[in-house]
Amino acid sequence: MLTQQEILTILKDIGAIKEGHFRYTSGLHGQVYVQCATLLKDPALAARVCQGMAEHFRSDAPDLVLGPAVGAVNLSYEVARQLGVPSLFAERNDEGQMVLRRSFEILPGQKVLVVEDVVTTGGTTREMIGLVESLGGIVIGAASIVNRSRGKAQLSVPYFALLDLDVANYPPEECPLCKAGVPLEKPGSRKIK
Repeated sequence: MLTQQEILTILKDIGAIKEGHFRYTSGLHGQVYVQCATLLKDPALAARVCQGMAEHFRSDAPDLVLGPAVGAVNLSYEVARQLGVPSLFAERNDEGQMVLRRSFEILPGQKVLVVEDVVTTGGTTREMIGLVESLGGIVIGAASIVNRSRGKAQLSVPYFALLDLDVANYPPEECPLCKAGVPLEKPGSRKIK
């Protein structure tokens, strides 16, 4: 299993860690953005990195792995492949709520591992947990490649991240980068108003 330092080195080496002024999917602002899609485009590298998440939860014997579209579709697939279980993804409906489509289903009592690429506030992960529980599934844990919440993402299930990245996140009205006039980028996949 790779160490946190090895994960950080890999992400830096492939250019997945960017510096500037970013608006995250959560709405918070920060100076560091992690583009995990850069990692997930390389199947061999993705397999090597995802092994840590799969092994961490293997003894919990999940029945399936669930990730949110778009960022965790490949991630969910790879972790599920290593665990030998099905992979599902949830996507947002027209009202912005996470739902299962494409004939995906979670049966009552099924044990589900929720995976994410990056956790900042934990909002999407909490939505995924709520979705599973509303369908009668049991969330055995949540995992991500990167945790940039600085311990603030409160989840109701055991949580594991391959890399804890200690970077400051700011509400827009408190952002020193905004106050300094640094141009803002919005690289995430969710449309934020």
